[in-house]
Amino acid sequence: MKSLDKIPTSKIARATNLVKTGVKVGGNYLSYYGNKLVKSEEEARERLDESNAHDIYDGLKELKGSALKVAQMLSMEKSILPKAYTDQFALSQYSVPPLSGALIRKTFHKYFKCYPEELFDHFTAESVRAASIGQVHQAEKDGKKLAVKIQYPGVANSIKSDLAIVKPFAVRMFNLKGKEAEKYFLEVEEKLTEETDYQLEVTRSMEISQACRHISNLSFPTYYPELSSDRIITMDWLEGRQISDFCKENQDQELGNTLGQALWDFYVFQMHSLKKVHADPHPGNFIITDDNKLGIIDFGCIKEIPEDFYEPYFELTQPAYLHDQEKFDKNLRKLEILREDDSEEEINFFTGMFHEMLNLFGMPFHHDEFDFGDASYFEQLVALGEKYGQKSELRKYNANRGSKHFLYMNRTFFGLYNLLHDLRAKVKTH
Repeated sequence: MKSLDKIPTSKIARATNLVKTGVKVGGNYLSYYGNKLVKSEEEARERLDESNAHDIYDGLKELKGSALKVAQMLSMEKSILPKAYTDQFALSQYSVPPLSGALIRKTFHKYFKCYPEELFDHFTAESVRAASIGQVHQAEKDGKKLAVKIQYPGVANSIKSDLAIVKPFAVRMFNLKGKEAEKYFLEVEEKLTEETDYQLEVTRSMEISQACRHISNLSFPTYYPELSSDRIITMDWLEGRQISDFCKENQDQELGNTLGQALWDFYVFQMHSLKKVHADPHPGNFIITDDNKLGIIDFGCIKEIPEDFYEPYFELTQPAYLHDQEKFDKNLRKLEILREDDSEEEINFFTGMFHEMLNLFGMPFHHDEFDFGDASYFEQLVALGEKYGQKSELRKYNANRGSKHFLYMNRTFFGLYNLLHDLRAKVKTH
């Protein structure tokens, strides 16, 4: 893959890139209308989705940073976007053009006043992985094999302008209305800003990995603050395979269950004991080590769970609260799903919708053991998303529903469920 010598960093340059992408998308729609004359609507729409997904991803991967991170987040939302988009956007977890060697050296010199070959005994100039916010290189020092994560230049300074560009599309996609929608964008901006603070990530990585070391079958790298900076992180290199590669090849169901249990226990402990959680559970952040443990290699996105959200949110995973109408309604209001200005019609619609969704979403908590390898469960999740996605009421009513904390908590759970499904894991959920 060709490396990049520079990344557009100014608001104008990044907007210009997206305008070019928009021109390509416009051309795809012209082709779509032509294809409708000779192909079925389904075939023409599928071709349009594939072309648009390819062109949009091509534009975003040149920008890197927040714009590409949003695509990565959407790749996990299989019930929202057509498969062509989620498949293409999933590449942002692994397949992004790396920075050139010259730009890497420049970044090192800016933060350490020396070049990587002076700081380490050995430094591999070619990256081993390039993703949305940074890329990883191998290095050695004092006999230790290291992973060095380097943030792309300009990423931290372009978050606000990137979100301003993405915002109109998100508003239309999710039918957000009014000034209250701003709280969701501010939440995303806050989390993305935190993800670009590599010193904060090192601190959190050390704290959470230490707190979770008692959990069986987990592996964490050691972090080196003295070899890290605002935009560079140095940690131990964990030998192993990306979890996606492991899942494709694994034939040992007992091992899949063991790793799935470790993953489940890791998340449950964080949520209920630490009240903060690794909120970016996409496959690129996990590896299966050579000794068959689950390695967690990225703590960039951590969601702290406030008590006034924690209590009603997790109560709704329990049947006793889910099926008690008075308690259920009370928690929907605490979680800002039902609003003071709702009409009776809106109350009835959203109460019914969220009861159905939360009942299905909370199913793993309703049993002592749950089989995430059961494809029918995930088919139900997708079908329910499609069912309500087609409801005219959602386009008519104000869709600003739910606390801002839902954004990253729901993202965490759907990512966790998908990873457990890929592992085909049966886990003890209590």
